[in-house]
Amino acid sequence: MSNLNLQTANAIGNRALAVGREIKAAPLTVAVLDAGGHLICLQREDGASLLRPQIAIGKAWGALALGKGSRLIAADAQQRPAFIGAVNNLAQGSLIPAPGGVLIRDERGEVIGAVGITGDTSDIDEQCAVSALESLGLKADAGA
Repeated sequence: MSNLNLQTANAIGNRALAVGREIKAAPLTVAVLDAGGHLICLQREDGASLLRPQIAIGKAWGALALGKGSRLIAADAQQRPAFIGAVNNLAQGSLIPAPGGVLIRDERGEVIGAVGITGDTSDIDEQCAVSALESLGLKADAGA
């Protein structure tokens, strides 16, 4: 697989939400982006709060923009706040430096997209993303 299609993106979203229900997570929002940072699908559970779509997209987009899972971006924000602040200014505030943004890699290790999840704690968000990707035979790169 060299790129993501709508069917695969929807499967990622569906599986992530199913994992969330299995572990009794708070209402989740899942965004799947292609390698160019374009939204393929967005799923928002009933009860998810107002800004969750933008947060999910920001987690996935940030992972793509910086080439690493948003867990590492969060670590950068703590260790190099001026740098991440400057990058976020360049990104017009679209970067969300918190776990839950996971790169999707193909069998060759090439980035083919990213998934961003929000709604529960960032660790739970990331767990749902990684579990969904791995259950579908995709390679998850959370930056752990």
